[in-house]
Amino acid sequence: MSCTHLVDGHTLTLLRNGEEYFPRLIAAIDAASHSVYLETYIFSADNCGHRVSHALQRAARRGVMTHLLLDGFGSAGFPDKWVKELRAAGVEVLWFRPEIARFNFRRHRLRRLHRKLALIDERIGFVSGVNIIDDVPGGRIVAPRLDYTVEIQGVTTGHMYAVMRRLWALLSWLHFRHQRERIKLWTAYNYKKRKRRKVAFLVRDNLRHRHDIERAYLKAIAKARQEIIIANAYFLPGRRFRQALLMAAQRGVRVILLLQGRVEYRLQHFATQALYGELLNAGIEIHEYHVSFLHAKVAVVDGYWATVGSSNIDPFSLWLAREANLVVRDAGFAESLRTDLLRQIANSSRLISSSVWKGHGLWMRFLMRASYALVRFLTGVIGYARGHDSV
Repeated sequence: MSCTHLVDGHTLTLLRNGEEYFPRLIAAIDAASHSVYLETYIFSADNCGHRVSHALQRAARRGVMTHLLLDGFGSAGFPDKWVKELRAAGVEVLWFRPEIARFNFRRHRLRRLHRKLALIDERIGFVSGVNIIDDVPGGRIVAPRLDYTVEIQGVTTGHMYAVMRRLWALLSWLHFRHQRERIKLWTAYNYKKRKRRKVAFLVRDNLRHRHDIERAYLKAIAKARQEIIIANAYFLPGRRFRQALLMAAQRGVRVILLLQGRVEYRLQHFATQALYGELLNAGIEIHEYHVSFLHAKVAVVDGYWATVGSSNIDPFSLWLAREANLVVRDAGFAESLRTDLLRQIANSSRLISSSVWKGHGLWMRFLMRASYALVRFLTGVIGYARGHDSV
């Protein structure tokens, strides 16, 4: 479905799944002449990971400054052998919070690097929901995960560079105490904000930008007059977000949710389903994607406002993790994404009807409500930051 749009001086290419994303990412890395920055939550030691790793090594051997930032939890299984090979080739490898003990319940451990970004020569950027992992989950599932990426060229890549360089410099200083890196932290790029940008790069961190992505969603939903389409892999919105959707439905806006149909994480799955009754009663359409795992984090509002990125609509993404989304205000771009989402809804999803949903027994309803309460509780307890957190 790869399609390109010119928006406010930017060239934007919408890509579906890793099948379209990875060849373009690798080609951009192979053409790099100055610098490569790559951030990801999961970097899997599979065929896809092998291809991307070797592209990074080729770039470093050409003298390109090559930076790889991995999350310490999501990429906990990244092989030591690969790290040594990358560093031997000249790739700089850093870890975000290398706290990989999976049963360590320190309160800040859910504050992860969940964004998926790439920037080549400060000129070609990729804002994605796709991890570095093979498209097809394997086993009985033969279809790829559904996910999206935007390749971007234009002035907004300068903002991307500022964000990525700032985090890299901070982690370099924390890990290696490089004072000169710390000085560069605030001088890397001077990004001038404009109030009404047609292309905006938004991040969520634990300092100044804690609510930027959620606010963008809420503002778009509040202004919606015709249609809201949200495709989200892990959907567990708080009361304010749910209320915004309910109010939109009350105004006569058609609200369509494309959610996870396969059970990937049981607790999360049942917690999400605890919200179905309230949403269905308000007239909101719920479709569950079933041909593979849904991994998309995208939305289209009124065929004009669109967002693509790494942020789910759940406590992990909106309260805890570092995320990055691209917001685009353009009818052509939004229509391309909308058309593909409606195709996925029509061909690869099941409509959840209110009548069938009301037929669930008391035990299943209790399980859903208990799952929801437990997820919210654990997020608050485990994810709460320490007072001296710096990242």
